[in-house]
Amino acid sequence: MPDFAPGPTGTDEVLFAVDETLGRILLNRPRTINSLTRDMVVAVRAQLLAWEQDDTVSAVTIEGAGERGLCAGGDVRAVREAHLAGTSGGVDFWADEYVLDAQIAEYPKPVIALMDGIVMGGGLGISMFADARWATERSRVAMPETIIGFFPDVAATYLLSRAPGEAGTHVAMTGTTFTGADAVHLGLADAVVDHARLPELVRAIAAGGPVEPVPAGAATSEDSALAAAHDWIDECYVGDDPAAILIRLRAHDHPDARAAAEEISLRSPLSVAVTLEALRRAAQATSVREVLQQDTRVARALLARGDFDEGVRALLVDKDRQPRWRHDSVENVSRTEVLGVFTG
Repeated sequence: MPDFAPGPTGTDEVLFAVDETLGRILLNRPRTINSLTRDMVVAVRAQLLAWEQDDTVSAVTIEGAGERGLCAGGDVRAVREAHLAGTSGGVDFWADEYVLDAQIAEYPKPVIALMDGIVMGGGLGISMFADARWATERSRVAMPETIIGFFPDVAATYLLSRAPGEAGTHVAMTGTTFTGADAVHLGLADAVVDHARLPELVRAIAAGGPVEPVPAGAATSEDSALAAAHDWIDECYVGDDPAAILIRLRAHDHPDARAAAEEISLRSPLSVAVTLEALRRAAQATSVREVLQQDTRVARALLARGDFDEGVRALLVDKDRQPRWRHDSVENVSRTEVLGVFTG
């Protein structure tokens, strides 16, 4: 194991090492499953810029400290606290985070993301646009933002809108957690590798070996439950009307469809409606950066409308799981209000 150390910004929340020809990034907040702070984002951006000019570094890995996962997402409690305090800290965090996501997507050297364990929200932002995205049998992946009054940001809708059928719509609206095989099916990962193989795969690249999105012996999406459920998912989630989708889910004879309707009914109605609109718009986008620009507008607008503060309170602060949403149901969210979120 190489000696990891803080980067040029000095924070120990993320550490760096050069292992032969490999630059290694280690997110280092294991107690919070490596949830991203603004200091971490700024540090990674700076180190990536330095390695971009370093001819001795030929590839970069993104890894998470501890046994629980790569990254559980952004530190949304800190974002909420900044907003309630009347500062721009939350918006500033998203701005820096989205720049990092674009930086990884466009990085001139191969980036390998070790998507082991929990990979959610912002954790997908720093991994799903890598050149090699390795999930494992332990991966638990999600974009769960609708449950906290937000939406799948970090340009997740760019990939989810391009997933087979309506699988991406299902996971975005429900915020459900899925497996590594499902992540491959959705286009968020390239392969499922055995967790125990990760060190040897990293060593091979450090020694100058090729970066292979699907290493020899890795699995793809044959065991994806989402792929197996495509019939009812594609039937129910078609279209642009979230209320119509809920009607179809509730009336379907498959129990998983009715369970999905129940999950969606617990989410922020405004977030659910905005998420569907974001997906449909992202399907027409020509780049990740274009979707990140959309995400910037939507994030600011949702932060101003209250459900984010309330959702984080109910789930992570008071933990009563009894959010008081802006609307009683998706049916009561007007099309005008949804469009207003996208225009500022």
